[in-house]
Amino acid sequence: MKLYFSRNPNPRLAVAVARHLDANIEFEFASPFAPGQAEKYRPLNPNLSLPILVEDGGKSLWEADAIACRLSRDAHSDFWRTGDDEPEMIRWLSWGKEHFAFACDMVHFERGTKQRYGIGPIDQERVEEGLGLFSTAAAILEAVLCDREWLVGNSVSYADFRLATFLPFNDVARLPLDGYPSVGRWYRRLEEIDAWRDPFKGLHAPELPPVPRTTTN
Repeated sequence: MKLYFSRNPNPRLAVAVARHLDANIEFEFASPFAPGQAEKYRPLNPNLSLPILVEDGGKSLWEADAIACRLSRDAHSDFWRTGDDEPEMIRWLSWGKEHFAFACDMVHFERGTKQRYGIGPIDQERVEEGLGLFSTAAAILEAVLCDREWLVGNSVSYADFRLATFLPFNDVARLPLDGYPSVGRWYRRLEEIDAWRDPFKGLHAPELPPVPRTTTN
């Protein structure tokens, strides 16, 4: 199998999952929106978004959550929880995408993505809205993590990886994690996992464009 990826948040997540599971797959850096590349990737994902997992028979699977599920099943790993723990994990995936990761994405898009790719000035109203949503979601996460190390059970799961999707980019998003000590401890535990801390180690993976230093909002 082959995983097409980039260094952006969701592709990074998929690579981290694959490296954590020690999946037997080939990694290939991709740029579907680069000139002349769309027609290569459109049959694999009509959205032209990454990540994309291509199976040995040529069938493609897109969306990071689906890829994580497939790789975990192939590895016979409980990283993607099953059985009695599966509803709990799915709850966090659903809540995270609607609340915590959603808020992180909103702020990161303005302060990071738009600035990296020159697609417009920072919309400060959107930043403030995102920070407000982040504060609400982070307070809920703080209360949950104050007496546990991981979101589901006693070991790391895909729920932890998914909720943390945008936190490796906090150098530009500047979300106020310091105000939530339990969330901070949880994320530092994730950073101790090699596959999460540096998923691109040894891979051909060009760096993201830098965010201009003049960006201050």
